[in-house]
Amino acid sequence: MQVNLRQSWWIRDVEIPSRLVLAPMAGVSVQAFRRQGRRYGAGLVCSEMVSCAGLEHRNERTLGYLRVARDEHPLAIQIFGSEPTVMAEAARMVVAAGADIVDINFGCPVRKVTKTGAGATLLEDPDRACAIVGAVATAAGVPVSVKMRRGLEHGSRACLEIGPRLVDAGAATLTLHPRSARQMYTGEADHSLTAELVERVDVPVIASGDITSRARAQAVLATTGAAAVMVGRAAQGNPWALREILDGDEGEPTREEIAAELIVFVRETVRELGERRASGFLKKFYGWYLGHGRFPREFKQQLVVLDSTEDAEARLFVAAPGAIELVERLEADVPHGDAVTLELPISIYGGG
Repeated sequence: MQVNLRQSWWIRDVEIPSRLVLAPMAGVSVQAFRRQGRRYGAGLVCSEMVSCAGLEHRNERTLGYLRVARDEHPLAIQIFGSEPTVMAEAARMVVAAGADIVDINFGCPVRKVTKTGAGATLLEDPDRACAIVGAVATAAGVPVSVKMRRGLEHGSRACLEIGPRLVDAGAATLTLHPRSARQMYTGEADHSLTAELVERVDVPVIASGDITSRARAQAVLATTGAAAVMVGRAAQGNPWALREILDGDEGEPTREEIAAELIVFVRETVRELGERRASGFLKKFYGWYLGHGRFPREFKQQLVVLDSTEDAEARLFVAAPGAIELVERLEADVPHGDAVTLELPISIYGGG
């Protein structure tokens, strides 16, 4: 049976307008990426994970992750850490910044996160994990979601044991990426675990892992009973994947469409991060957008070594002159100025 991916659903009192969620990805999910995802139909977008310790110490770069644009909502801001009281304070801060949902990361497998007792490590410490969820749920005043892996080791079923306890502690929804932390992104996601989790909890479950096409999304939803699917790597430099998953539109974007989306993405990222940071950050995106045989390899390599984003933009316009009109059209539809929040509420800094 085909699921209507355009159908809305609810996380407690927050309505999600489609059954497609754009994943939180470190080093990827900047504001420009999230806003683009909303334009292409993602019902919920998520920030990259934000360190609660960084928020506690008012680290300038960490606070920068809390910039929220008006056209991002509904938005989940993801936090990570291992101390319930610190996580609770982080939850208050991200809600003050504009989060509709506070997402807790119990899935990150990266060593620099797990060695602090955060991320996927907490799946093996259910008492602490539940204490964190309870503290965040009490502090947030908005729905709390938890993103987790199956467990630390191959074959682990920790997610099935801890999932119901997290719901009892206050989680309004769970996202399961059914790979182990040890697997990282190798092998296949075992969505039979997702189906088991759906049976064990009475909140919506979001299925994450290997959602790369409409056929795959439909198969996972049909076999698991999940409320929605989460798309991650498939959308990197490829917002058209979201459109294909939602509507079955398999048409390849034109060279002009690709260049136009990339140019708008570049401009929005520079606005958010500044030229110096954005110039380095964007290099991986050039490969993602222009790969898949869309542009010659030599052209991608030329963009990566350019000194400024303006130079990259100029090269893209030369390669796809028709993109000029498309960029103008896209930017006319993208809110600017007062419609985009780059300054943070003063209360986040503790200034009243």
